[in-house]
Amino acid sequence: MANKSLQRALGAIVLAFESFIVFFGTLVSFGLKVAQAEIVWAVGLSLAILMIITPAILGRKGGYFFGSALQVIVLFLSIWTIFKDPAGYVFLIISIIFIGLWAWAMIAGSTIDAAKRALARKNEQQGEIND
Repeated sequence: MANKSLQRALGAIVLAFESFIVFFGTLVSFGLKVAQAEIVWAVGLSLAILMIITPAILGRKGGYFFGSALQVIVLFLSIWTIFKDPAGYVFLIISIIFIGLWAWAMIAGSTIDAAKRALARKNEQQGEIND
């Protein structure tokens, strides 16, 4: 079995689901007319597309930082929306939920990956002792 990173897998899952939420949030923002239609679509679709392609760089240098930056952008946009329409409070709650999921994915994933590496080292050492 190949050595796969659980942190990367969990982060990719969170970003993939969040991209759908961002897309639907874009539809809601368009309907509520929180900004000019062109701006709403440009920002919303760009963010959704970035969230779909970001898993390709997770695990590389700066990949997790970029994913975290996307979380901050979504949080900022949800706070900004509050000033345009009360529906922004729902956006804020959803963005906080996804920030929590992202944090959990990063912490739990890295912890489990570290435990798997430690177990692999221990098994290698046991194999060397038995040889």
